[in-house]
Amino acid sequence: MNKLIVFMLFVMGFVACTTKPEPIDIFMIGDSTMANKIPEVYPETGWGQVLPLYFDTLTTIHNHAVNGRSSKSFIGEGRWQVVLDSLKAGDYLLIQFGHNDQKIKSPDRYTEPYGEYTDNLKKYINESRAKGAKPILLTSIVRRKFNEDGTLVDTHTDYPPAMRKVAEEMNVPLIDLQAMTANLVESLGDEASKQLYLWDPNTSERFPEGRKDDTHLCVEGAKKVAGLAVKGLSEKDEVLSAHIIKNH
Repeated sequence: MNKLIVFMLFVMGFVACTTKPEPIDIFMIGDSTMANKIPEVYPETGWGQVLPLYFDTLTTIHNHAVNGRSSKSFIGEGRWQVVLDSLKAGDYLLIQFGHNDQKIKSPDRYTEPYGEYTDNLKKYINESRAKGAKPILLTSIVRRKFNEDGTLVDTHTDYPPAMRKVAEEMNVPLIDLQAMTANLVESLGDEASKQLYLWDPNTSERFPEGRKDDTHLCVEGAKKVAGLAVKGLSEKDEVLSAHIIKNH
């Protein structure tokens, strides 16, 4: 009897180890820091653009993030409806808004952190869940802005805390990219952290004087941020973790 139990446990363990993950789809909605870029703006790169490097071939990533969009304008332009119509049970939805929700002089984009911004996040969560998808919230990555004393300045005010509150209230996984990227940028310091962003002396004919952009990422910066996001995702969801390329 004992031998039979041992044999059954062995078979169960073997099957568990050899079972291949099922194909999954990951949808992404957000702003320019996440979006795919056209070749003309190279080396500007969204972290969502390089995210496929970290997942296996059974994973399909649909990056719907677009430059300049807020949680409000993404809905207002009909972009959310396109994504919602595509979602099915078991899909994942990564949500990163905040950068452009701050633009108070742009009424089609601006939202109050604990008002319309919160309402929009809840809309994404509720409607994706109704389709059987799994929403995941991600706070905005930091802008590279240092004080004279070398301290990183928080430029996102109440938007990340508002998102954290929604995540807690609605029991949604949260990847705190703001905190993770703040630690990365601060560890590098004012000068060295330029290597993550678009600080190039002469990148192309379009930018003959180079770029000094402390918001958008270069290729290496996008890979670093994507790596942080992947780390967070692997800790939050076992299914996603099974699809991540561990040795990338």
